[in-house]
Amino acid sequence: MKKNAYLCSLFNDKSRMLLNDSTPVMRKNTSGSFPSSAIPNGSVPFLSKQLQEKLRQPLWYPMRVAYDKGDRVVQIHKYLDQKGIENFLPMKVVYNREDFNVESRLIPAIPGLIFIHDTRVVISDLKRQSAFSAMRYWTDAVASEDAEDRILTVPDRQMENFIRVVTKNTDKVNYLEYNTAFFSKPGQAVRITDGEFAGCTGIIRRIKKRRCVVVEVNGICAVAIAFVPSDWLELI
Repeated sequence: MKKNAYLCSLFNDKSRMLLNDSTPVMRKNTSGSFPSSAIPNGSVPFLSKQLQEKLRQPLWYPMRVAYDKGDRVVQIHKYLDQKGIENFLPMKVVYNREDFNVESRLIPAIPGLIFIHDTRVVISDLKRQSAFSAMRYWTDAVASEDAEDRILTVPDRQMENFIRVVTKNTDKVNYLEYNTAFFSKPGQAVRITDGEFAGCTGIIRRIKKRRCVVVEVNGICAVAIAFVPSDWLELI
């Protein structure tokens, strides 16, 4: 009995470690979840039924890419595309001016950030491959250390809204440095009814004394849409 109790306790501790892993610690399994072989058909002891179902659901996972200088996250994006795994890498346009020539190019908008849409099981299997070993789950900083699951996901509608806005690649869209204190303040939710951002939703906020429609992603990042006429805004 004592031996069985010890084994159960040990398995429970490892379960929490794997589910909440997001740091580049060297260990046999740094997947952030159970490998697919661990939950093939039945349930996993010590995990709630709700979490077990979540592991198998395709969700949007924000992922950090460790030691990234811009090229690593782009390479991971290409590898995911080759595997047919849905993903989104936020990009922005930068301009290089030399003499009278101006060249534009796309670069990752937020260093080391990429979103992957798949199940936790699939992503955890990917993380054990050398091409994706630099990926880390994005965890909830305010969740307690003993929470069953601290890994962040982004709701589908929120992600779709964000993608619609940032893929416009216009000068009207500006990435913001995320400040929890600022973005936690209440604001009026609106829907844009006309123009190139018609159908997109956000929160009215003032950025440098200018009224903008701000689109946030689950405490991870935010962009501001400037110059939206009041007649194009619908309160929601």
